[in-house]
Amino acid sequence: MVMLGGIKKNFKSSGQMVLKSLLISFSVLTLSACATQDTSMTGGIADPFEKANRAVFAFNETADAVILKPIAKGYRAVVPKPARNGVRNALRNLKSPVLLGNELLQGDVDGAMNVVTRAMVNSLIGVGGLFDVAGYEGIEYEEEDFGQTLAVWGVGHGPYVVAPLMGPGSFRDYSGKVVDTVMDPLYWWLNNTDQEEWLLVRTGTQIVSTREELLDVLAELKRGAIDYYATIRSVYVQNRAALVADQDKNDAFLQDIPDYDDEY
Repeated sequence: MVMLGGIKKNFKSSGQMVLKSLLISFSVLTLSACATQDTSMTGGIADPFEKANRAVFAFNETADAVILKPIAKGYRAVVPKPARNGVRNALRNLKSPVLLGNELLQGDVDGAMNVVTRAMVNSLIGVGGLFDVAGYEGIEYEEEDFGQTLAVWGVGHGPYVVAPLMGPGSFRDYSGKVVDTVMDPLYWWLNNTDQEEWLLVRTGTQIVSTREELLDVLAELKRGAIDYYATIRSVYVQNRAALVADQDKNDAFLQDIPDYDDEY
């Protein structure tokens, strides 16, 4: 109970700090947008902190190999694929308000209507989003976040950053993550109803689900990479460009990766 009380207290303080973090992030983002750096050798993104990024990247790889990857493999081994898909569908459904907000901010009316339709159909007919009924009817899921919204508004990446335990990103996209948190009604509702522990459950489930989904893709990339750090950096930039362009299934870099879906 003492530990739970500490968690709740931390979440309440985090709710107060998130707006401050947002202002700081945008200040740094604005400054970084003014910087001009040669990106010809880094896959189209400036990497002025490469030495530090590589050190953090090595730390993350070790943590992944020791903790996250084994958990993801265990999750795949224990949980059948239909159930894993259901978890992924439900997590996507919970993000609907954030997706809708970003579609509207990007001026994508059709995308906004798709989000509303998917949320209604999957929530009512798809058992709270466990089944992607809308997807079966041709209304595909589109990942949207405020980092993409900033890109649509013409904001550049800013410097490439590898954060501890968070993976690759940029000043723009990390700032977007802060805004997405502020935009999420579920975050505020749980934070204001003494149910902050469910935020931890959702975040942990999202991390494990995403890592399981990428088990084969990352393994394939690692096997073929001369410099895995540089490969992941390039993949990150291409992936973000594909998402901004609303390309399907990250076509920018996954098109040459074998499809492992039928093996499980």
